[in-house]
Amino acid sequence: MASIKRVFLIFLCLLAIQIRAQENKEKIDKVPIIIGESITFYSKVLDEDRTLNIYLPQGYSADSTKTYPVIYLLDGSIDEDFVHISGIVQFGSFSWINMIPETIVIGISNVDRKRDFTYPTTIEQDKKDFPTTGESEKFINFIEVELQPMVKALYKVNGIKTIIGQSLGGLLATEILFKKPDLFDNYIIISPSLWWDNQSLLKLKPKVYSSHKNIYIGVGKEGDIMEKDAKQLYKNLNSNRKENTKVHFGFFEKLDHGDTLHLAVYSAFEELFKVKKD
Repeated sequence: MASIKRVFLIFLCLLAIQIRAQENKEKIDKVPIIIGESITFYSKVLDEDRTLNIYLPQGYSADSTKTYPVIYLLDGSIDEDFVHISGIVQFGSFSWINMIPETIVIGISNVDRKRDFTYPTTIEQDKKDFPTTGESEKFINFIEVELQPMVKALYKVNGIKTIIGQSLGGLLATEILFKKPDLFDNYIIISPSLWWDNQSLLKLKPKVYSSHKNIYIGVGKEGDIMEKDAKQLYKNLNSNRKENTKVHFGFFEKLDHGDTLHLAVYSAFEELFKVKKD
């Protein structure tokens, strides 16, 4: 009989704990964490809907007179590089870090990156492996005539523009640098897929520009071809650079193609921006 009473008392105690926990749970207020916004719009150039993910600095206000530089992030979907690159931007712009200025990040979500990030190839195997490729000229035009003007109209920007591209995105960033360099002031090119079309982009003479450029090229331990091409790109740009251009190179021997981007971008921010500390 005593044991039955003991079991019953334990049951009552557990029931009371459960009720109390439920009451506490009901008192918890949950609100979403917001770091910016996402917008979808129809692109006349690309003839499709496109989505942008936008990180806005803390304290950003459309009513303020303060303006901000902009980072355009290729592979900028939520499930790609947008969140962790925005995290580096936020961290780097903390007043006690002061690595980079407060910056807006425009993450360009992908629809077909193999189509958008590559120029036409003469290699038949490439055409078979990537049947939708070769539309980078149209995508660059989209950036120039639609995306950048729209960002300027919607957000408080100061005209300083940076592009970040990795892998095929690095190939596209390099193509923009070579063909339409004035679209951006800073180029962060990580693990670029310069093997595309038998390295034909490396053989192209870059277009001359008069504006100031800061260029960062990074690569990990990614195999002979990737490493050689990235180093060759750095060598080509550095050997022909003028006073209006700074070129930096980072080799991340402990990282590979899958994880170089994060640390390489951090290193690029350190090299390219170098905010003077108080």
